[in-house]
Amino acid sequence: MSTKSKVLNILESKRGKAVSGQDLAEQMGISRTAINKAVKALRKEGFPIMASPRRGYTLSDQSDVLSIPAIRTHLSPETDRIPIELFRSVTSTNDKARELATFGPAIPARAVVLANEQTAGRGRLGRSFYSPADTGIYMSFLIKSEFDITHAGLITTAAATAVVAAIKKLTGMDAEIKWVNDVFFNGKKICGILTEAVSDFESGQIQYLVVGIGINCSTKRFPKELAGTGGSLTEENEPFFRNALVAEVINHFIPLTYHLEEREFLPYYREHSMVIGKKITVYRGGLDSNSEGQLATAEGIDDNGGLMVRYGDGTKETLATGEISIRLEK
Repeated sequence: MSTKSKVLNILESKRGKAVSGQDLAEQMGISRTAINKAVKALRKEGFPIMASPRRGYTLSDQSDVLSIPAIRTHLSPETDRIPIELFRSVTSTNDKARELATFGPAIPARAVVLANEQTAGRGRLGRSFYSPADTGIYMSFLIKSEFDITHAGLITTAAATAVVAAIKKLTGMDAEIKWVNDVFFNGKKICGILTEAVSDFESGQIQYLVVGIGINCSTKRFPKELAGTGGSLTEENEPFFRNALVAEVINHFIPLTYHLEEREFLPYYREHSMVIGKKITVYRGGLDSNSEGQLATAEGIDDNGGLMVRYGDGTKETLATGEISIRLEK
């Protein structure tokens, strides 16, 4: 661990309280000059660290800069050892996770890749996902495929459940799930989920699933095409908000991945569905396709996460993930 990371670990553990430069130097066995250099580097990265000649260094308790030490303070005993990689900017966390799984060192059964910004974030069916710096959470889980891969669609359902449960625990706010991979709050999309597979080149077998989750926390300005549909959890940054929410998503999602086929999360998913009982239009090939769409009623979620629908002529179908999208009718 670098000197900078060690200093941040200590300041995070004393967040809002002063730690003298001498105490930092003695704890780490290095010079005061090295401590000062590390603090300057952390400030360049955006960490609000105040300095007082008599009191020492203080990391503001209002800091919302993503950091692994801050995230780990909120992890549960079941998840506190999970490997986490944090980047300031990436094309997409799914890309970085796939890269680590394919070319990196040995990856454990569960790992997290996190970024403060995505320059080419993406969602289902090739759509882009707006991912500005400092206002959102962009994270991907690497999940070793230890379960029946025919049930892999459940992983997206579990991820959506984890996001809604994490938001509820941290903020008390009730979000809703639009089948299969979007989370809405106050009628606007605040989260998208994209699940992809990493296959072994020689065998062709799936080695890992990459589950990407993007959450708009305090994003205020959206591109023109998202101005009417994109929303955020809050209009202002809140102390600990992003780090705590990252941790809560991890806390809720990781345990589900070890017991995926038990489907214990499905009742919660159904309870928070915003489509069950509603009129919808089903588009094959996605909303951007030339598909005319079929009017239907969403009747429920089956045990594999599929959406059970009934069309106007009385025929029924269970929709699976893939090249299918739905739109709620008003």
